[in-house]
Amino acid sequence: MNARRANHGKTLSPITEASSSGDQELLQADSFRRMIALERKRSERSRKPFMLLLLDMGEYLSSAENGATLERILSALSLCSRETDIMGWYANDCVVGVLFTEIAVADSNSVPSAIIARVTRTLRANLGFEQFKQISLSFHVFPEDWDEDGDKRPSNPALYPDLSQREDARKPSLALKRAMDVLGSALALMAVLPLFAVIALVIKATSKGPVFFRQRRIGQHGKSFVFLKFRSMYVNNDAAVHKQYVQQLIAGKADKQTSTETGEGVYKLTKDPRITRVGAFLRKTSMDELPQFLNVLKGEMSLVGPRPPVPYEVEAYDIWHRRRLLEAKPGITGLWQVGGRSRVKFDDMVRLDLKYARTWSPWMDLKILARTPGAVVLGDGAH
Repeated sequence: MNARRANHGKTLSPITEASSSGDQELLQADSFRRMIALERKRSERSRKPFMLLLLDMGEYLSSAENGATLERILSALSLCSRETDIMGWYANDCVVGVLFTEIAVADSNSVPSAIIARVTRTLRANLGFEQFKQISLSFHVFPEDWDEDGDKRPSNPALYPDLSQREDARKPSLALKRAMDVLGSALALMAVLPLFAVIALVIKATSKGPVFFRQRRIGQHGKSFVFLKFRSMYVNNDAAVHKQYVQQLIAGKADKQTSTETGEGVYKLTKDPRITRVGAFLRKTSMDELPQFLNVLKGEMSLVGPRPPVPYEVEAYDIWHRRRLLEAKPGITGLWQVGGRSRVKFDDMVRLDLKYARTWSPWMDLKILARTPGAVVLGDGAH
């Protein structure tokens, strides 16, 4: 179930300061939302799920005389929660939330179902049937079940209020980023159009198959899109060798491969039999990436951001790895490409992506874009 969007601007209750019901302190919205983000990070590390209950009162408590009803609601929620659970306003004076922490069991559905039944039963007993009908309950369990094969957004916005707040605060900067993406990709496509024609002719002349390689990738919030590259592999190849290596890489069990150019070790397949001779050159020079300017122009990618993974990569992700798909739109280049590329482990790559998402600014994008040509020319870590 999904919570309704609350009206943050209206004062609907006489309780506006942090209050308590019984032994439970009722946190204000900013504090409670910070606790959701903190509990989410704890859950990523501990692997113990938590559940967020949202009780949306809508217009029901629109007058001061309903303060007593609010107290009965808070009292009922206190009866259903433990001392380690956290109660607060999800949206001040409109939506109350309860964080039921560390609910991990063998059957992840049994405890949430028991909590839902207990909360529903207690609220109905404390409020009465008519008053109970005036409120809306929703329950959200973290970590969510991700369906990498579906097109449906796998991330639940109710569990990420901190990211929504960050995006709202960055709206002017994000508008500028999008303008930079449109202008930059349009100019780049016009500049490399003759090169497009040359690459297409060489690909067609040296191997059978289409000029472009189209692949399903996972973008921001888990939304999939068709990713474009110049084809660098033979057609009808078997992706099993790449899938196996990537899954070992994500698990931290992959060995470094010897680079054919420098002799140094890199975390990438360097002797991939699927790659054509022309494809090896295109990959080394990163010219196979040029069609992605079309993805940027369409708004599926940005000039700067984390690289978009294929579905079988996401299947192997640890819970905390998923944040790289939530906190920023995927890009052609990024901190990983100019700072580490295939020389760093997967966990370190994710940390670079998360660092970018936290500290991003248009100026940072410009600096990364300025460093990208040098990284491409040197070809350090490229295969």
